[in-house]
Amino acid sequence: MAKKTAGYRMGIDLGGTKILAAVVGPDGAILGMVKKKTKGEAGPDGVIKRIVDTAAAAAAVAKVSLKAIDGVGVGAPGPVDCETGVVYSAPNLPGWDEIPLGARLQASLGLPVRVDNDVNLGTLGEFSLGAGRGCQHMIGLFVGTGVGGGIVIDGKLYRGARYAAGEVGHMTMQPDGPLCGCGRRGCLEAFASRTAIERVVRAGLAEGRPSILPELLVAEKDRLTSGVIKQALEREDPLMAEAVGQAQRYLGLLVANLVNALDPEMIVFGGGVVEALGMAFVQPIQDYALPGFLQQRHADRIKIVPATLGDQAGVLGGAALLGPFVAPKVQ
Repeated sequence: MAKKTAGYRMGIDLGGTKILAAVVGPDGAILGMVKKKTKGEAGPDGVIKRIVDTAAAAAAVAKVSLKAIDGVGVGAPGPVDCETGVVYSAPNLPGWDEIPLGARLQASLGLPVRVDNDVNLGTLGEFSLGAGRGCQHMIGLFVGTGVGGGIVIDGKLYRGARYAAGEVGHMTMQPDGPLCGCGRRGCLEAFASRTAIERVVRAGLAEGRPSILPELLVAEKDRLTSGVIKQALEREDPLMAEAVGQAQRYLGLLVANLVNALDPEMIVFGGGVVEALGMAFVQPIQDYALPGFLQQRHADRIKIVPATLGDQAGVLGGAALLGPFVAPKVQ
């Protein structure tokens, strides 16, 4: 007879600047969550130790023994072999080259560990407990420093033959276009990420275009945050409106292409920019996308909506990686 457990599981979201760990109950309720700085300069060994420390701290906050947790689901940036738990590389984490993260965490925590791409798990979180609940076919698009995507088909994450599906940020929108961070030209990220918005804004300021942005940037120590983008749009800054409008047009093209290829029920937009702007950012994307649907019949059935889980999407997706929830709790 299988041993009966309390159904606790843990989700961990590893990022370039922060580690988030949460103990999650069988209904999807977060029982305890802790955030720590990643400190990537410490290298893989140092970061893995910090992941273990963050997991232990989350269990303490939840007042749950690590031994009572059934397993751990971890989201890592970059390409991941979800069968072996090996992270091939991780943006913004020096020295991460084919690191066996799953095996190392399993040895340290004494728990079963599964590892997947962080955007896949953000998508799975929204699918399981967020905006996509009840769907069977969903695409998650996350707009931040870059643009990442996750795909759910027939209620399951679609990872592809090499576990590399969903890299929508590097679909070519314009051959010989602007240089992308990946080294190629004309990728979607080069037009539609927060980085792309900043490039347009900085170029406009260098040309002397009128804008309230210099005033807003002083308050943020010259960092173009999602909050600055929101403030500039609320004050009807024309330069910011142009930069964000470009991002929305290209994201609309992306959505139309994805709909024509995969015909999902829903596309969920997340990430820092979307969290700041909500439906005001998503609605124009929908308006640009709709005319590009080849099949116009019942086009209104395809919902294009903001994510609802915020920073919790990744840890909840990590928990969902271990199996379905029982009577999922509305977040």
